[in-house]
Amino acid sequence: MITLGLTGSIGMGKSVATRTFRELGAVIFDADAEVHKLLASGGGAVAAVLAAFPDCGRAGPEGAAIDRAALGHVVFRGGPGLERLEAILHPLVRRAEERTKGLARRRRAWLVVCDIPLLFETGGQSRYDAVAVVDAPAFVQRTRVLRRPGMTAARLADILGRQMPSRVKRRRADFVIPTGLGRRTSLLAVRRIARRLRQKGT
Repeated sequence: MITLGLTGSIGMGKSVATRTFRELGAVIFDADAEVHKLLASGGGAVAAVLAAFPDCGRAGPEGAAIDRAALGHVVFRGGPGLERLEAILHPLVRRAEERTKGLARRRRAWLVVCDIPLLFETGGQSRYDAVAVVDAPAFVQRTRVLRRPGMTAARLADILGRQMPSRVKRRRADFVIPTGLGRRTSLLAVRRIARRLRQKGT
């Protein structure tokens, strides 16, 4: 079984890449989706996050949940809040990733793609057989992100300031998947990568 770390800055189009890899038979682990699950009502991180950030809770159908907007306001205003949150979430996300890999191995999957937005920033690239970065021109990225509800230019600038520049990610990656040149180009890039990984695995 081959493991591929998939990363890219906000708005680069990772969802298109993961969807195509899934269609090609890969098992997908989505770190962002796992965080959403951990912070939702009944999630495995709710108690620890509420202990660290008691004003960020809300009622949910299965008990307390985390108000993500309130939490974001606290942790992204500076200070040690973000580090405290990451210390809670990162081990839980890593554990979920290992469970996904274990399940894929038992099912004899040939490829596991782990979608990790801050892969290089957290130094996690060594956990994978190869790393692919999803990339688009800056103007395409900006247009995509500013279409999102509640997104502003200032918030985008803050997010990008905490992420590694795309040019550095491209240099560090084994593969680059362009998503700003049309869907067909992106799909062909993913298929080429899958073909090379399959050849490597055999």
